[in-house]
Amino acid sequence: MNRPLPLLLVTGLAFGCNFPFGKLAAEAGINPALWAAVICLGAGLTVLAAASLFETSPAVPGMARYAATSGLISNVIPLVLTFAAIPHIGSGLAAILVATSPVTTALLSMLLKVRPPGLLGLLGIAVGLAGALIIIAARHAGFESGDSRWLFLAALIPVLLGAGNVYRSMAWPRGAAPMRLGAVINLAAVPPLLLIALLWGGVSLAPLLAVPGLVAAQLAASTVMYLTFFRLQAVGGPTYLSQIGYVAAVLGVGVGVAFLGERYPPLVWAGIAVVATGIALTTWAQLLAARR
Repeated sequence: MNRPLPLLLVTGLAFGCNFPFGKLAAEAGINPALWAAVICLGAGLTVLAAASLFETSPAVPGMARYAATSGLISNVIPLVLTFAAIPHIGSGLAAILVATSPVTTALLSMLLKVRPPGLLGLLGIAVGLAGALIIIAARHAGFESGDSRWLFLAALIPVLLGAGNVYRSMAWPRGAAPMRLGAVINLAAVPPLLLIALLWGGVSLAPLLAVPGLVAAQLAASTVMYLTFFRLQAVGGPTYLSQIGYVAAVLGVGVGVAFLGERYPPLVWAGIAVVATGIALTTWAQLLAARR
């Protein structure tokens, strides 16, 4: 599967599971850094096994350095900040911050000239962001602003996600296959995450063992996400990839309707239509660029 739109939808839907699962993990008393380490370890090993079956590309020079740097910028710090901030600022506000990452990605892409979006792509990003913010604000109209210290730290999440998106495209090791890269980046993030967990509350496995279903669900979602994430990066570039946050915002509505019995005002459905328009515009921009 090499078409940008299906890859975006699959990756974004799997990515969107991080928010409800992360909230449930926090409520279960699981150390945020340990939760992130479990995600990276499980997804890394599974994707590595898939890479050994479906990819023939061997390890290439520079992969270890690339994996360590990308793992720190894209996985370690953003995951810890996200899961640690959710109990303090709420999942709605955390989702809003993540939804702004396409803007930071586009700005950094243009600044560093790494597959920068054209005018149509920028328009799609702006439209998609407007739709995502409409959805999140309408669904979480009563959320509290949260602790100012955590708000400041959480504001770094979209900046780091944008930097990671651009770095992965800019420094992609020549000849490296997407799934193998995804595996080594996830595995490279595990040791620092475990160290953070050890220093920040300890590594207790009891809360994890108490919620095996939640762990299994999170590992399944993360594995699906990373099986397609780096293929999307290679095909669509950093700015297109960053729109998985928009898809995640729509997923939140679907989960609420399908499993939680929630009913939403017309503003939410209008936001979904706006997000779809934004994604359509950026996909159109991708198709036009591919034909040149």
